[in-house]
Amino acid sequence: MDENEIKQRKLEEYKRRLAQAKIEEMLRTILEPEARGRLKRVEMANPDVAGKVIYTLISLYQSGRLTKKVSDEDLKKILAGLASKRRETKIEIRHK
Repeated sequence: MDENEIKQRKLEEYKRRLAQAKIEEMLRTILEPEARGRLKRVEMANPDVAGKVIYTLISLYQSGRLTKKVSDEDLKKILAGLASKRRETKIEIRHK
């Protein structure tokens, strides 16, 4: 690995951290503390679901459609809505 590759990787890591910090700042603005804690727990358990919620919340915030901070109850409703949209998998075991 040469010096340019190292610099490029460091630059990419810096940009990734900066983007993550911006997202965290927006979430602090959008979510009440209890809701932010719940979202962090969801993120640890199911990163895909948390990513969809974060994307949705940031989109609503940036478009001006969020008029108040999202409470824990509001976040529960959002998560329940996503859970109901998820496809249910049914496993059937047949014995011979």
